[in-house]
Amino acid sequence: MSPQYSGTSSQALPPGYCFNEYQIEEVIGEGGFGIVYRAYDRELDRQVAIKEYIPASMVSRADDMRLVLRSERFTRIFQAGLISFIQEAKTLARFSHPGLVHVLRFWQANDTAYMVMQLYSGETLKSLYSRQPEVVTETWIRKMLPPLFSALKTLHDQGYLHRDIAPDNLQIQANGEPVLLDFGSACKEIGHLTDKTEIMLKPGYAPIEQYSEGRDGDQGPWTDIYALGAVLHTLIIGEPPPVSVVRSISDSYQPLAARQPEGYSRESGRASWWERV
Repeated sequence: MSPQYSGTSSQALPPGYCFNEYQIEEVIGEGGFGIVYRAYDRELDRQVAIKEYIPASMVSRADDMRLVLRSERFTRIFQAGLISFIQEAKTLARFSHPGLVHVLRFWQANDTAYMVMQLYSGETLKSLYSRQPEVVTETWIRKMLPPLFSALKTLHDQGYLHRDIAPDNLQIQANGEPVLLDFGSACKEIGHLTDKTEIMLKPGYAPIEQYSEGRDGDQGPWTDIYALGAVLHTLIIGEPPPVSVVRSISDSYQPLAARQPEGYSRESGRASWWERV
């Protein structure tokens, strides 16, 4: 995870809080279902990232740092998200690929769960593209794609899917190498249980099969490839393609090869281009 965050959190663990050898330093990322901290590993003298499962709308932080449910009606949903968070940690711990988040440790405490991850340099693709769009050229994209394909192949060969590929879930390190971030397993599970799957998805990046509740069997490696294609569309055009649900009803999408975006070769809009990057 990256040391990039400019906000504050009232529910975060305070700086100096310790888990055995790990000491919390600051919050570096926060979403609706988790907080990511920069922490110091006192035994190995290194900085790491620690992700905490904390669905903010369902819990509050007690004085002793435990998470307390705001209502008993959240019990089942909270536990289901927690189980998914734990499973995500175990899944990521199976892999040792430079393009996938490397999980070092996992434990449960404060009535929730934590995973320790490698602390990555750089910034998200979303941030980089917003700050320096001129950096993202066809040559730059051609260099970024092979390690991403390799990371996805590693996942897919073991029967796993990412299901949430988007510019804010791609970290571009200082050396230019990409890393696939947050699988968001807890978020997805809570979305299913609360009938809010659709609002948990990222419009433009989620393919049609992700909108079909209870039909995960329709999902496969193609689900991630669609999302990655939508990321490329965003980098080239400046916006994602139309929402897949809308396209399934009335598709007026114009292929990139037909649009011929300035600064990109004609072949970059064709499927065959992907085979050579």
